[in-house]
Amino acid sequence: MDEDRESDAALFEKYRPRKFHLHSPLTLGFPIGVMILFVITGIFGPALAPYDATEIDLINRLAETGFQANGSWDHALGTDDLGRDVLSRLLNGARLSLFIVVVIIPLSTLIGGLVGLFAAWIGGWTSRLLMGLVDLQMALPGILLAVLFASIFGPSLRNVVIVLVIFLWSSQARIVRSEALALSETDFVLAARTIGCTDARIMFRHILPNLLNTIVILATLNVATVIIAEAGLSYLGVGVDQQTISWGKMISEGRDVLSIAWWLVTIPGIAIITVSLAGNLFGDWLRDALDPRLRHAR
Repeated sequence: MDEDRESDAALFEKYRPRKFHLHSPLTLGFPIGVMILFVITGIFGPALAPYDATEIDLINRLAETGFQANGSWDHALGTDDLGRDVLSRLLNGARLSLFIVVVIIPLSTLIGGLVGLFAAWIGGWTSRLLMGLVDLQMALPGILLAVLFASIFGPSLRNVVIVLVIFLWSSQARIVRSEALALSETDFVLAARTIGCTDARIMFRHILPNLLNTIVILATLNVATVIIAEAGLSYLGVGVDQQTISWGKMISEGRDVLSIAWWLVTIPGIAIITVSLAGNLFGDWLRDALDPRLRHAR
């Protein structure tokens, strides 16, 4: 009987499901590796491209990928309906995605963080006014705002930056205000008030450093939001101009020939999904790593 129990226990230990640890080096290596590759590609993409991304070659139009039976490794990811190399366009499009991440996230984080901090600390009619602006902005659909800008000024990178900054700052302001309100009632803030610290010193010396974890996590999680939003705007034709290469525009250009050239939509779609997933996984890890409660629980 004891031998049967021991054998059963050994079998259970051998075949029991293993827990998935988001924080293990193996699982963390995927998002970090993807983000590093994304940054390198965004910086050096045009230099790494095997062809000129705008070069038209009608003789080789809609060439299949090198993985297909009729494809050629001269164009590893195939060509589009104008004969332009998909790999070269994919590498060039990464630069735009990296640019909007580097520009839009810091701008929206700065605006939203300051608005939320001032609204929480100052209070009164100032807080109501700032939160009223937040509610007003959140009530406006971002896509309609993008269409309005494109109708008035035409599609451009500047419009994409403006629309996405407006779209992101309000949600960050609301979260920062909530966290700042909780911090304003803590003992160390009350002690700072008691000894006569100015409002500016309390906000930027005592409250803001304790908000940095939240702000950094929000910024990291918004990487996926920014990339997907830009791709969606470019897909609808209200994003960047016609001369600028973007992953969303590549999908838009390939939809008309999707039935005979699936790679024109699938390949940039995979790039968008992969980078967005890596950004979210890294944001989740960073949130748990910076939370002392979760850190002690592991």
